[in-house]
Amino acid sequence: MRSSTLALPVSPMTVRKGKTLAVSIQEHMAIDVCPGPIRPIRQISAYFPRLSPTSSFSEPLLPNQVAAPTSLSPSSAEKGGGAVGPGSSSLLLPGAAGGGGSLSAMSSMDTSIEIDSCDSDDNTALGTLEFELLYERATSSLHCTVIKAKGLKPMDFNGLSDPYVKLHLLPGACKANKLKTKTVRNTLNPVWNETLTYFGITEEDMYRKTLRVSVCDEDKLTHNEFIGESRVALRRVKLDQTKHFNICLEHPPPLPSPTAMSTALRGISCYLREWETEQTRSLEERGRLLLCLQYFPPSSDGDVKGEAKERARGGLCVGVKRCAHLAAMDVNGFSDPYVKTYLKPDVQKKSKHKTAVIKKTLNPEFNEEFFYEITFSELATKTLEVTVWDYDLGKSNDFIGGVSLGCHSQGDPLQHWIDCLKNKGTKVERWHTLTNELPGSTLQE
Repeated sequence: MRSSTLALPVSPMTVRKGKTLAVSIQEHMAIDVCPGPIRPIRQISAYFPRLSPTSSFSEPLLPNQVAAPTSLSPSSAEKGGGAVGPGSSSLLLPGAAGGGGSLSAMSSMDTSIEIDSCDSDDNTALGTLEFELLYERATSSLHCTVIKAKGLKPMDFNGLSDPYVKLHLLPGACKANKLKTKTVRNTLNPVWNETLTYFGITEEDMYRKTLRVSVCDEDKLTHNEFIGESRVALRRVKLDQTKHFNICLEHPPPLPSPTAMSTALRGISCYLREWETEQTRSLEERGRLLLCLQYFPPSSDGDVKGEAKERARGGLCVGVKRCAHLAAMDVNGFSDPYVKTYLKPDVQKKSKHKTAVIKKTLNPEFNEEFFYEITFSELATKTLEVTVWDYDLGKSNDFIGGVSLGCHSQGDPLQHWIDCLKNKGTKVERWHTLTNELPGSTLQE
């Protein structure tokens, strides 16, 4: 503890010529912290100004600024004469004409580097990920090729990780749109070179959806650990063009605080009840279905046999290709889907066809075809109803979704039906959105 009387360089208000005054406790603490004239504390943002790229490198000093020498020690400030102002703490660049170059000008040089640059140690703490995205308009499919990762954060006791990559489409992340690569063992620089494909992605989805790419560490005995993620707005990907990404992994965005969340929920409780009521009345998207329609006109060739002979009489061929992003109907988060088709009105009750059941999946692939022997004039008055069901052993099957195609339909189903009737003998494929309601059909078997 210092004595109560000190002969230190303090404020002129305290030290008078030829006298040594007692120092108060406030001044004593200020002397210990900052000897000499007490300067105002600058904010951290003052040392790192965010200048625009178009701003000039060297800026003239303000009239109240004094060009300070390179050293910032209090003694040199006193020798230079004059109080050191708030703006005079900037360092002069050596060799700058007239002392115009300052530390703030030096910081403007650093702002040319992107904030998300992979050269930053802070941004590479979790590692980097390299991948490619390609959207094919003809097949309505999005291909994500996961190439490799570099410098991943170690998650295991041996200083390594067992990384894998998983993809989700936002909004609406669920098991239906989750894709996952293989796991590479004991490495921080894994190489996958694996392509994951989303089917049934429309151009509207590309405009409004975001792809979340997450890197995780697989643990056999405990829960898998999250390493980092990155989110890419799909509107950045041009149609039928491959876009390459080499990004730094980030932490997931923070969740809102419980206090703010509870306040928000209380404020919108009435709105939520109205929204739930509206949702029960409105149509709900239950997944996507890829259908192929082809009308065979009657053929005069009498030498054909078997299935070709049946189609030679003329009729409609319905191809059930695959489904994507189906709603989960079972407690395990999956479904056991199959597809049924009807051509209505069906007076004789003979138009029902059914595919095989694909177990435990939300993205089944069927590749089955059904043929309806019918004339072209009769077909114009018919409606094709396609429904997707979840098979349950020992109880009634659950309805997942359906779509109706005919002259009385609307949107894509109507356009698909018209294209089929106009292009006889040509296969016409199109993705359709399944809804939880289908006019003219029952929702239980």
